[in-house]
Amino acid sequence: MTSRRDFLQIAAATAALVPTGWTRAFAQQSLVQDDLLAFEPMGNVTLVHLTDIHAQLVPVLFREPSTNLGVGEARGQVPHVTGRAYLDLFGIPGGSPLAYALTPEDYVALARGYGRMGGLDRIATVLDAIRAERGDKVLFLDGGDTWQNSYTSMLSKGQDMVDCMALLKPDAMTGHWEFTLGTDRVKEIVDGLGCPFLGQNVRDAEWNEPAFESTKMFERGGAKVAVIGQAFPYTPIANPRWLIPNWLFGIREEDVQASVDKARKDGAALVVLLSHNGFDVDRKLASRVKGIDVILTGHTHDALPQAVKVGQTLLIASGSHGKFLTRVDLDVRDGAVKGYRSKLIPIFSDVIASQKEMAAKIQAIRSPHEAMLKEELGRAEGLLYRRGNFNGTLDDMICDALLAEREAEIALSPGFRWGTTLLPGQSITREDVYNATAITYPAAYRMTMTGGRLKEVLEDVADNLFNADPYYQQGGDMVRVGGVAYAIDVARPAGSRVSDLTLLRTGKPIEAGTSYTVAGWASVNEGTEGPPIWDVVAAHVRRKGTVNPTPAQVTVRGA
Repeated sequence: MTSRRDFLQIAAATAALVPTGWTRAFAQQSLVQDDLLAFEPMGNVTLVHLTDIHAQLVPVLFREPSTNLGVGEARGQVPHVTGRAYLDLFGIPGGSPLAYALTPEDYVALARGYGRMGGLDRIATVLDAIRAERGDKVLFLDGGDTWQNSYTSMLSKGQDMVDCMALLKPDAMTGHWEFTLGTDRVKEIVDGLGCPFLGQNVRDAEWNEPAFESTKMFERGGAKVAVIGQAFPYTPIANPRWLIPNWLFGIREEDVQASVDKARKDGAALVVLLSHNGFDVDRKLASRVKGIDVILTGHTHDALPQAVKVGQTLLIASGSHGKFLTRVDLDVRDGAVKGYRSKLIPIFSDVIASQKEMAAKIQAIRSPHEAMLKEELGRAEGLLYRRGNFNGTLDDMICDALLAEREAEIALSPGFRWGTTLLPGQSITREDVYNATAITYPAAYRMTMTGGRLKEVLEDVADNLFNADPYYQQGGDMVRVGGVAYAIDVARPAGSRVSDLTLLRTGKPIEAGTSYTVAGWASVNEGTEGPPIWDVVAAHVRRKGTVNPTPAQVTVRGA
């Protein structure tokens, strides 16, 4: 079974540390690589899971959310527990390395002590260690959102990530943001990928045939292991349909069951769903589809130190941005799982050694662009972060830029969960801007919109987030707004959650029949015109010098 003792080993060693007044050297004295990787092995199969790295080759800062509301049966359940409540739930000491990695508590002080996390060269080191220990028992699985959302991935159309991941030798992967490269590019990469790209729920629209391989069978530790891929089911809604016009998606619960049944018939003793559904969708799926032993879940960026068990199915959530790998050891005998042990491994980049081959590859990719990426545009007065159901100060900065540079009354910015964090006083570089904006449909539009239409947009996004049925949730955060205030009651039915819309410039209510000038970006509509959002934000930051964004004004009720 999962050992809480194993997980708390790191935290207990630093429980006496206070979260302020330390130096990085002092903080790092309490951490060593062997402790981070320590694991009491068991069984004959080891799964290693990485997901939602969002093309981050090098270590980053990424603050976990302070607000992550659950609705319906998920209300108050993990992963919808944050901050101090999260620490209390898992028995993690405040001020410890794991408190820093997993919560926003004392984030600025702890970040200055413990530094950045992730980096593919550090991930390579951890993988090497696990493989050296476990040999041919290991399956390394990539949960997707891997090839997109940094400058070099955008410039190379994902090739930088494909080449680096090839050095890690994943056994299979699935996808989501990968599809925003467009049909032809995705096909080109998949044809030469070197590992299966699995997506049982993606169909060719013309022939209603599978667009990708559904399941891959492996043998590990003498057991047959079936890995079924589940791509993000709402890709053509959350992202532009015109980029992938001939592929159909969906949850396809009955097809998942059919894939599981076939895998069992073909002799699989262990069935793994490599999923990009999002945690709540996978929790519901696990309660309805029989025969899945492990769901490696992704998309919603949740990081959980212990597996969540639904019936006989284990749900594993491995975070995002390369901050964690999850290792799961399983005892698979007589056609069934007899026991397991899991560990969420934090990738502290100042502690885990850099693997030379990967480091050299990353350097070769980045060095031609290093000077441009490091160009300082301005400085952050306060903490700039993205995650949170309703607001993020990094998104506030983007909204301020849209309002000022596009001369708009109202700004809209999508509730993306990817994008790195900047500490107070830290320089804002071009790379920081790209890390928050690098997509294949970046036009910063300017248009008129009635107040009624604005409310419809907010209501639609709110239902994507707060529908009580997880199968109707798309897994992002609420659209960010600038220039406007509103109230939201998350407990109300669809279409009636948003109220009290007010234009901040005048202090007057938004009128349904009145038109307003709105600026935004990441429109899913083909042919959207406007400058790329990274140029808009860069111009704003350079003009401001020191950035202190206007806080979003959202009143939350019913939470």
